[in-house]
Formats: sequence, structure tokens, C-alpha cells
Amino acid sequence: MALAEYLSDRSRLVDRALDRFLPRATTKPATIHKAMRYSLFAGGKRMRPVLTLAAAETCGGSLEAALPAACAVECIHTYSLIHDDLPCMDDDDLRRGRPTNHKVFGEGVAVLAGDALLTIAFEILASAAPRSRYSVAAQVKELAGASGSQWLIGGQVADLEGEGRKLTGNELRYIHRCKTAALLTASIRLGGMSANATTAKLAALTDFGQSLGLAFQVIDDILDVTQTTEKLGKTAGKDVKAIKATFPAIYGLEKSRAEARKLTAQAHASLKPFGRGANRLREIADYLLSREY
Repeated sequence: MALAEYLSDRSRLVDRALDRFLPRATTKPATIHKAMRYSLFAGGKRMRPVLTLAAAETCGGSLEAALPAACAVECIHTYSLIHDDLPCMDDDDLRRGRPTNHKVFGEGVAVLAGDALLTIAFEILASAAPRSRYSVAAQVKELAGASGSQWLIGGQVADLEGEGRKLTGNELRYIHRCKTAALLTASIRLGGMSANATTAKLAALTDFGQSLGLAFQVIDDILDVTQTTEKLGKTAGKDVKAIKATFPAIYGLEKSRAEARKLTAQAHASLKPFGRGANRLREIADYLLSREY
């Protein structure tokens, strides 16, 4: 299966599963369920859940066993986007090519929609099957840790505190590791855990995720200054406007592109223990390096 076909097929699989896991839009109180679904089914790339599924397949696991984790990480990701877009955070009016959640439902409901997606993520993950090496509690702890105050939320705090001041490269990498790479790495690790991966294989997936997550954010920084709002589906140039530290702002575009290539090469190297069995993950890494939105 070609990569484009693979990504489309796995995205549809995730969408169908998410539709089953979430309450209907008409479930009372309908407003919150409409708001949750509005952002969750807004046409995202589903990259994190696809990586969960690909990691599971790399470790010999099944798609069915990995789907709860895949859906859970997408709920966490979408909740973080809803909250990031709020006026008290990044104050953005556009996400995935349409008005942000708070522009449609109001700030109060948008906050609650994010809260509800955060909460249901763990309800979904709790339905996963235990593995001999990884209990359901271990899988829940994995996602909770990546989403908490020391990683995803901590990265957002550091990002807010860094606005308007000149950050060092190490400070910026800290933000990127927390805000982006941690959840992406957890997505990959959860795929391995669903497949009962050995400790060695899980360590290799961890290294892969950390390098890929940083590369992903470096490319995101580059696209913010090189692409249009229409292409990105979100407001282009907002990092510059907010006086945020980014890789291009600190290192320039060419060095940033070189860094993304270096990190992607490191991600590839991490997959050596899997041999050809990790070719799909390699393809995804290359796809993310060359993406235009």
C-alpha cells in the first residue's frame, strides 16, 4: 500500500472509531457534544493516531488493539488545540481552515469542550486490553504523564512565559520537547505497548518519537513563516506577530531546515532494531519532513 493510501485508510479507521467512542451530537446536553465533535472532526491529518497504529504494526500488533490508544491521543491533541486557540492563549480565529471552537460556540463552551475531550481520552484508553508487559493502568499513566504539567501543559506554560523575550536554543528545544514531542512520542509508545513490545523495542520507539517530534515542530516553525494561511488552514505568521521564539527566528531558515533533516536522520537511525519491519514509520518520517502544511 502506497503511503498516501495508507495514511488515508488509517485516518478513516480512526475517524470511525472516534465516532463510536464519542456521544452523539444530539446527546443531552447537545451543545457540548456538538462542540467536541466540531473540533475533533474538523479534518485534521490524524498524524498522532496514525503513528500509534503504525508503531503497533511495526511491533507485530493489531490495529484493533491499538485503536483505543490512537483515539485517546487524538482527543488529547484536539483538546490542546481548542485551548491553545483561546484568547487567553494564542488568540487564534482559524484552525484547520475554519473558525476556531470559541468563535463558533463561545469561550465558555470551548473551554468545556476541551475539558471534555481531555476527560474522554482516558475513558477511551481505559477500554484498551491489558498486555502481559503493560497493564491498562500503565497505558493510562503513559498518556497522563505526557499530557501533564511536566510535558504538554508545562511546554505551553514555558511558551507563554517566553513570549516577547529572546530565548536560547536550549530553552526553545525544551518548549518543543514538552509541547510537541512528548505527546507524539507517547502516541508511538502506546502503539508499541498495545502490541506488547519488548523493553528494547519500546526504547527504540521512544528514541524515534523524540527525534521525530522535534523535527515535526521545527518544520511547523518553518511553515509558519513560509506558507500562507490558506495553505496551513491556520493563521500564518502568528509566531512572528506574537514575538515568539522559533527555530527560524533563532537560527534562520536554512539552519532550521538542516536541523529538521538531522533530526529525521536520527529518527531513522533509531529504527535499526526493527529492520525492514519499520519501513512504514520511516516513510512517515520522510513525509513529515517534506510536508507543506
